[in-house]
Parts: sequence; C-alpha cells; structure tokens
Amino acid sequence: MTIKWVVVDPLVQNGEAFLYGTRLTVRRLLELRASGYDAARLLAEMPELRIVGIARAYEHAVANRTEYAEFFDEGGRLLGPGLTAEEAALAS
Repeated sequence: MTIKWVVVDPLVQNGEAFLYGTRLTVRRLLELRASGYDAARLLAEMPELRIVGIARAYEHAVANRTEYAEFFDEGGRLLGPGLTAEEAALAS
C-alpha cells in the first residue's frame, strides 16, 4: 500500500490538509516550524509523526505557496528550521 502522507478530505479538519495518521494540519506544522521547532523536536513531542510525513508536508506547502504565503520569507524559503541533510535523506 502506498501512503499519501498529506491528505485533504473535506470531511476531516474542515478540509485543511493534514498529515496521515495524525490530527496535525500542514498549517499547524508550519506554525510550529516558524516558531523554531525542528524535526527532532517535532518527532520527540509528537511520536505519531514520521520524518517522511514532515518532509511531504513541507513539499505540500511549497506546491501550494499562495495558500501558505505567510510562512515564506522574502527569498521564497519556508520560515524556521528545515530538515537536516540526514533527515532529508531519510525522507527520500
């Protein structure tokens, strides 16, 4: 079975994109990232998350930039700490 890590369902979370297997929306994840949460802290505080899910949520935000415009800096990068090289390798 292929898991779709970011899910959009009009009957769940009022149609907000969320991470598979959680009640965490992409927007909330971006808020946490902008507040300084790195992947290690996210995983420590929310053990239901997976590194690949976090990476796919960030990819979803980039693909839907206009919906999440407030989470991008002037250079077009997501605010806050991103994935380390090791984390990114695990997510690919």
